[in-house]
Amino acid sequence: MNITIHQAYLPQDDPDAALAFYRDTLGFEVRNDVGYNGMRWITVGPVGQPTSIVLHPPAADPGITDDERRTIAEMMAKGTYASINLATDDLDGVFEKLQASDSAEVVQEPTEQPYGIRDCAFRDPAGNMVRIKQLR
Repeated sequence: MNITIHQAYLPQDDPDAALAFYRDTLGFEVRNDVGYNGMRWITVGPVGQPTSIVLHPPAADPGITDDERRTIAEMMAKGTYASINLATDDLDGVFEKLQASDSAEVVQEPTEQPYGIRDCAFRDPAGNMVRIKQLR
């Protein structure tokens, strides 16, 4: 059996800020940008790789209650709602680019972790935790 990861979902509450981070700062390509009822779903991904990230409105699911919407908004504001781990062969270069941008908040500078990886962490414009590890 061959199973691959096709898409991962991250919430965004400002489509233009999300594009500035994922397309302009990280260099991902935009694969789809769909609007519906005043909301936008933006699919991005690394050039040359099949895996995509769908940046979606956080409370678009009609089954979510108003209380759940408030909880999601609170968790996003604290940066505890969603996260993604990325990898690069140039952690220091990516860190410098992200640090210089206005679209990301530094959470952790490049650090050798006790569990054997070197990584850094940022929050994207929606508050999602983005950890980036150095490929060895």
